[in-house]
Amino acid sequence: MSDMKFKFTIQPYQTEAVESVVNAFAGQPFNDRFTYRRDAQIERDVTNWMMTDEELYMGFANARVQLDKGQLLENIQRIQAHNNIRLANTIASNGLGACSLDVEMETGTGKTYVYIKTMFELNKQYGWSKFIVVVPSIAIREGVYKSFDIMQEHFMEYYGKKARFFVYDSKNLAQIDNFSQSADINVMIINIQAFYARGKDARRIRTELDDFGSRRPMDVIKANRPIVILDEPQKMGGTATQESLKEFNPLFCLNYSATHKQHHTLVYVLDALDAYNKRLVKKIEVKGFDIKNLRGTDRYLFLERIIISPKKPPMARMEFEIGYSKSVNRETKVVSVDDDLFALSQNMEQYRGFHVNEIDPIRGTVSFTNGEIICAGEVVGDVSEADLRRVQIRETIRSHFEKEKELFSKGIKVLSLFFIDEVAKYRKYDEEGNEINSEYGTIFEQEYVDILNEYLTLFNTPYEQYLRNIEAHQTHAGYFSIDKKGRKVDSSTKRGSDESDDISAYDLILKDKEKLLSFGNPVRFIFSHSALREGWDNPNVFQICTLKHGGSSPTQKRQEVGRGLRLCVNQNGDRMDADTLGGQVQQINQLTVIASDGYKDFVADLQQGIRDDLYERPTKATAEYFIGKTLRIGGKDITVSDKQGRDVYRYLVRNDYIDDDDHVTDRYRADLANGVLASLPESCKDISEGVHILIQSVFDEHVLDNMISNGHGTKIQENALNDNFYRKEFQTLWNYINHKYAYTVEFDSEELIRKAIAHIDEKMFVAKLQYTVTTGEQGSDWNTEKLKSGDGFVAEKSRTFTLERTEGTLVKYDLVGKVAEGAKLTRKSAARILSGIKPYTFAMFKNNPEEFIVKAIRLINEQKATMIVEQVTYNKVEGSYDANIFTAEKNTDFSRAYRAKKNVQDYVFADGYARDGQSVERRFAEDMDLADEVCVYAKLPKGFSIPTPVGNYSPDWAIAFHKGTVKHIFFIAETKGTMETFNLKPIEKAKIDCAKKLFNSLSGADVVYDSVDSYHHLLDIMESL
Repeated sequence: MSDMKFKFTIQPYQTEAVESVVNAFAGQPFNDRFTYRRDAQIERDVTNWMMTDEELYMGFANARVQLDKGQLLENIQRIQAHNNIRLANTIASNGLGACSLDVEMETGTGKTYVYIKTMFELNKQYGWSKFIVVVPSIAIREGVYKSFDIMQEHFMEYYGKKARFFVYDSKNLAQIDNFSQSADINVMIINIQAFYARGKDARRIRTELDDFGSRRPMDVIKANRPIVILDEPQKMGGTATQESLKEFNPLFCLNYSATHKQHHTLVYVLDALDAYNKRLVKKIEVKGFDIKNLRGTDRYLFLERIIISPKKPPMARMEFEIGYSKSVNRETKVVSVDDDLFALSQNMEQYRGFHVNEIDPIRGTVSFTNGEIICAGEVVGDVSEADLRRVQIRETIRSHFEKEKELFSKGIKVLSLFFIDEVAKYRKYDEEGNEINSEYGTIFEQEYVDILNEYLTLFNTPYEQYLRNIEAHQTHAGYFSIDKKGRKVDSSTKRGSDESDDISAYDLILKDKEKLLSFGNPVRFIFSHSALREGWDNPNVFQICTLKHGGSSPTQKRQEVGRGLRLCVNQNGDRMDADTLGGQVQQINQLTVIASDGYKDFVADLQQGIRDDLYERPTKATAEYFIGKTLRIGGKDITVSDKQGRDVYRYLVRNDYIDDDDHVTDRYRADLANGVLASLPESCKDISEGVHILIQSVFDEHVLDNMISNGHGTKIQENALNDNFYRKEFQTLWNYINHKYAYTVEFDSEELIRKAIAHIDEKMFVAKLQYTVTTGEQGSDWNTEKLKSGDGFVAEKSRTFTLERTEGTLVKYDLVGKVAEGAKLTRKSAARILSGIKPYTFAMFKNNPEEFIVKAIRLINEQKATMIVEQVTYNKVEGSYDANIFTAEKNTDFSRAYRAKKNVQDYVFADGYARDGQSVERRFAEDMDLADEVCVYAKLPKGFSIPTPVGNYSPDWAIAFHKGTVKHIFFIAETKGTMETFNLKPIEKAKIDCAKKLFNSLSGADVVYDSVDSYHHLLDIMESL
């Protein structure tokens, strides 16, 4: 089986980050041929004998920044206003060229991708081609090199060229000459220790070397005037490091990190809260373990979890000791109310009085008749470190199986990662030098086999076949440093560091990155030394367990959790993001951290680490907060006026969306989640989307509570179909609607072309690059102080120009093909639309081809959406939906579950904001359960969808009524927070209208479809039909 390859797509937030850097230099003339004579001794040979001396000694450097400080600051302030960042009054450079710009991106959101794409864009726009990426460690260096390697083809597709990249090696200085003499995009990757350290190798970069033509490597590098990119600058020391970077003679400096410590000029922010809210990273759940060491007693108890079943009362999975004739063993049993641990333990005295009194699934507690209470995740008794490690390993394996069973059918391989601090605890060597299990390896295999047996049944499902084909010893592997004898050893670290510089260990981790994602590779559980943690960024790590001492600081917790935040990929390399999964993205992508301390303590530290690193956010939604903000609407920058800002504030007060202290309320968050936000005043209708983004940017400390959940919380493992599904009434309805359909649509092509042309001419906007020329004269009273302060020249006037340049890119776009594919049109129709738009509109294509194509497709689809409904017709095709789609979705959060009476499954998991019963869907289900006329209903799964010309559509409910109680027996419903059609986007409205046409065409089946906002609204519609 060939290795899986990652696929990369252009994400809007990544494009914003790239543009935030590139547009800082708007107005810079294009120049990719800035040459100089290299200081080199070159001998003539067969490879260069035809070259002139000029060609032979020619080097290519980055052209100087032509913008003055005023122009740069104006560009940067425009970007900061657009990105809702506090405006800078000055430009920070710290002697590192024209400026030093900060880009803040949360771990796992692709900052390496962003700065590589930024290189290509800077080259495309301005001709700059020489870059140095400086990293703080060997681990990050090797990871960056790997990223360049696997992204080559992706960027080749979009830019028509590849970047030349290499890792600086003081023993291979020929690479520096190649770096200098090439006009292509060239990238040198170097770790800080290679030039900022005391070792012999580090000194070579500043030493005149005989084997380098008596030149200093640093002098050769600095002649190129490279753009310096710092990856994780906060890990590279302070002022001294910044001083040493000046030796590279950078054109300017770009700093990329999730946690900047030293701040420069910030141009883009995507912090942990942004990443979570935009569903760009995994949701985090934590399994902590609170230990109550009761010295002087032999009693041992561990409450794993509360088990919920629709047919039985709540039960508890609990570990305790059982006394046998020859031994005392710790075993896990499922207990119920009235069970007596004294009897179950074979009359062990320490459990006398431990009679189960109550099992509370909401609080996650078990209480006994003697007054003792134990919480899920709590370990009680004389607990040793070995006991705790066994519990951690067991819980990691259990979490792994739960997630794996759900994701296997989706083609997603689940990995679990253990960090340890001693190799000897996992592996050891016998007298003959053979590698055998040590303590953790033995515990793992014992616990793995026990839990595996719970998942193997008499059924031979594909997942169980997969499990049976993997032996316990095959499914775990260790990634460690290797000594000269080939043995696994602890990774060494340098003084003051907790990371290893072992290149061979990182090479092995990175080499196996794609292999580990394949079902063909049996390894699912990985043990690695904690000093190697920076090397792990595998997107399919779903469990992280730390089996080591220390690592208790908020920063260290945040770093370890960061190893598993990336969104996972399937067997085809497709990223499982919001584009692929929609609202399910953070139900599929959930990282479970199995901590070695208590849940509350771990979460408090983790939240503190996140809070410390968040960008400074406003905490109050005042009128002044909104006034003057720049919003991007329809491709244009619009400034919120004084009247609009005050109207928004009054709107928030009127609807109880802010409290007396101007903090955003739960009422706003509930209405937002349920789609029932009150309409903004007329003055703000055109900027409503941007206004709500500003409101959501106001910080609320309680938002962090939603980012991390308790892994020991009560969960519903299975939500099986119940007897309601098999009722005659529902089976009749299901057989009517479970067919698969294909649509045909015939509409007036001429009308579509005509409307699309007019719509594109009206709405298309792709910004041009602008630059400002400021003219100044020498001041009349020059002196040294004025020269030092930069006041020697006095600005007289300035003028802004639009950059009219068509060269600078060799990329050829199949414009017609891309638009035809995206809008689902023939090439002929796409060509007629593009040729029919005004020359001024079409000229915008040159400004930014990718943006033009995306917007053209969206604008055409919007016109299609308004035309297709009347002309669309549906026909049955072969195949139907299987009942398994109801149980394919795993909604395990008990707090979101509604125990239904008439639903075809025991629990309904309502979408939206369900706190205090405020969810529209929750109220709808409750009303149907109470309604005498409702016989049975189903909350339809996301997998049940209807094709439409503008994308697939999934309705919410299928309802069967008792015959004779209503006009129509069957109803398919879409629950919406609002019925105001202007609140629906054209494409969403078109999808709903198409569904209405399909279901209402089943007239013989008496099936009706409509959108409703409540059960009473549904009855009103039924009466009107």
